[in-house]
Amino acid sequence: MLELQNICRSFSGREVLHDVSFSATRGQLTGFVGGNGAGKTTTMRIIMGVLAASSGTITLDSAPLSSPARSRFGYMPSERGLYPKMKIGEQITYLARLHGYSKGQAAVRAEGLLERLGLTGRINDPLEALSMGNQQRVQVAAALVHEPDVLILDEPFSGLDPLAVDEVVSVLNEQASAGAVVLFSSHQLDVVERLCDDLIIIGDGRVLAAGEREELRTRHGTLRYELGTGSDAGWVRQHPGVEVDDFSAHRVIFRAETDAAQQVLTEALRRGEVTNFTPLLPDLSEIFREFTTDAYNSESPDTHVKELQR
Repeated sequence: MLELQNICRSFSGREVLHDVSFSATRGQLTGFVGGNGAGKTTTMRIIMGVLAASSGTITLDSAPLSSPARSRFGYMPSERGLYPKMKIGEQITYLARLHGYSKGQAAVRAEGLLERLGLTGRINDPLEALSMGNQQRVQVAAALVHEPDVLILDEPFSGLDPLAVDEVVSVLNEQASAGAVVLFSSHQLDVVERLCDDLIIIGDGRVLAAGEREELRTRHGTLRYELGTGSDAGWVRQHPGVEVDDFSAHRVIFRAETDAAQQVLTEALRRGEVTNFTPLLPDLSEIFREFTTDAYNSESPDTHVKELQR
């Protein structure tokens, strides 16, 4: 398990991370989401040792995180960091050699990984000849080539089409199944919701929510209900404490606290047949919007830091 405890970081006297604490478990895919300037990239750079924390601790499997342990990390930054004129096969092989693979082992590892990522036919092409999406796949390969114990990926799905996303997701799942810690950030909330086991939401340099994806869906977000009736359900729109999202003659989706929702059900039963009454869990975008809106509304505009200092 990778665990952060009370991590703080300041830039030019301004604190941009405030007591950030969370954990990412081996064998799980952990999504790390937040708006621009929320603190995602700064946190990832501190995990990798690119930046130093002002205070706080990071442990891996309960031991303080050391340089030898970090040598077994894989990191994909949000910026392009590979050699544009070098052939991608040679480039990934070279990176494997830097991690101690023999020449033959490195070539086999590079070829296999590029094949898994759909780049077999481009192995002798220079990086700059590839589309932005294919360059992103090469970036993923570079982070994975040495079979890391911990994988930190900053926006790994940026620029990828749906097929490429599925290919990358498959490779990340394999890495997690092998026992690695996999922590990734993404603005593509539909992908995060489909992929991650655990979720961390950060805003204004603070962890706003963290936990298992389904547990967060159950615990957070405005409760919504779907009511199906055998008669006209128009009366629900005038019921106290209810906000209707969608309505048809015999079906209504509404938001309400538990007591008000129970009152709606009781009234519907009194009026006639109830064909359906179902709580609707919020999706990730709703939860994200709720937390980030609250975080940004609680501060003045000039407290945001630039994206380069996330």
